[in-house]
Amino acid sequence: MDSNIYLIRLAQFHPSFRKPELEALGLLAGVELEFVEYSEYSPYCIVRIPTISAAATLISRSILSKAIYHLWAAAPTYAALHTVVREQSSHLWPLYEKSSFKFTVDIFNGSLREADQIDIVNEFAYLPFHGRVAMKSPDEEFVVCQDHEHGAGITTPTPKMIYFGRLVGRSGRRAIDTYSLKKRAYISTTSMDAELALLTANLSLAAPGKLFYDPFVGTGSIVIACAHYGAMVMGSDLDGRAIRGKGGKGVGWSLGEYGLGGRWLDALIGDITFSPLRGADGVGDYNNAWRRGGLLDGIVCDPPYGVREGLKVLGSRDGSGKEVVWIDGKMAHLQDTYIPPKRPYSFEALLSDILVFAANMLVENGRLGLWMPTANDEEIELAIPEHPALAVESACVQPFHKWSRRLLTYRRKLQSEIIHSEIGEEKSSQATDGASANDLNNFRKRYFESFKSTTEINPTELLDNTVLKKQ
Repeated sequence: MDSNIYLIRLAQFHPSFRKPELEALGLLAGVELEFVEYSEYSPYCIVRIPTISAAATLISRSILSKAIYHLWAAAPTYAALHTVVREQSSHLWPLYEKSSFKFTVDIFNGSLREADQIDIVNEFAYLPFHGRVAMKSPDEEFVVCQDHEHGAGITTPTPKMIYFGRLVGRSGRRAIDTYSLKKRAYISTTSMDAELALLTANLSLAAPGKLFYDPFVGTGSIVIACAHYGAMVMGSDLDGRAIRGKGGKGVGWSLGEYGLGGRWLDALIGDITFSPLRGADGVGDYNNAWRRGGLLDGIVCDPPYGVREGLKVLGSRDGSGKEVVWIDGKMAHLQDTYIPPKRPYSFEALLSDILVFAANMLVENGRLGLWMPTANDEEIELAIPEHPALAVESACVQPFHKWSRRLLTYRRKLQSEIIHSEIGEEKSSQATDGASANDLNNFRKRYFESFKSTTEINPTELLDNTVLKKQ
């Protein structure tokens, strides 16, 4: 067995996210990672990694993995497995002769009685381990993994492959419980669950020394996840009430509850079309801002999909300004209770504006993590939006019934990679008087006309940034 071969025990959740997450973590840690065997249908993945320390580093913050093992042997039967262990791993045995240890048996898509599992462990009695058996906090842990045939309704008594290895490190999956929405005081009906928020941060390469921004911050789930990994974070939202919360419990307060308050810079009230982070005067200057390089290391967002209600952006329908209104001697628009005027907005324009903003504001090799919905029907599936300055690194799918949503991860290209002639003046489509929400949002129209199912869990609970706080 190659000494650089490792077995990763994956979680059986969000299968399309698992490999991209490991690839992103390898890039982030500077670990050369090669997939030897991988299947979305199996929880066991074999990889080649240069060193044991690199393997432990890679897995330490993974959300969709459970652990990584130094693989000593793999075979379709136990007789063959023991032969491989004896022939190819005997040089490792002296390293663990005096260590306390324990054995575990992990079975996927099969079952074994406890007595049978004990028999499997006893078959390894030839290993010269003279330390004490310690079921709690052992120096070393060894695992026997049985992988049975995969598929709906398939359960076979005989495994198709058996693995044996030594535990190198466990993943960061425990963070899901730490940041669970069930334990968080300030959330809304659309707050992203901890697992997906942490995945977004991982795929976007959040890390210490980086600046991350969420332009649809809402109650802060994604920026909390990015801050967990050490990034400095900030956000903005069309509705300031979402950021401020109630009774002093808002986004900043939530980060403080996790001991992450020092990584929260501040929040802005605005939308992607009127962000003060643009840093350029005029539309022409902004559309060429990509030439100057960016400010942000990462942009992460789950924008509103416009299903419950049509999308809005700041501004009046006719584009005209409004006279200042005074209330009790104070300008109304400077008060916390102020609700600014809004106009209808196209969903396609929203996606385009996000990409233009990312192309202008991301540093080279910075990441954009963008959630967007799509239909499962190929005829009405929404295409992945593109920009000449951004390269798609991964497209991960979270399926529901007749629709899905994707986490798209983009990399800001190096200036030398960009074909300058392909970048034109990207502009949002403007709403016209009388335009309906369906006219401006093809996904919303398809949702209500083509694939809405009254028998499914209402997916609008995942949509929009409506502020409904938990008291």
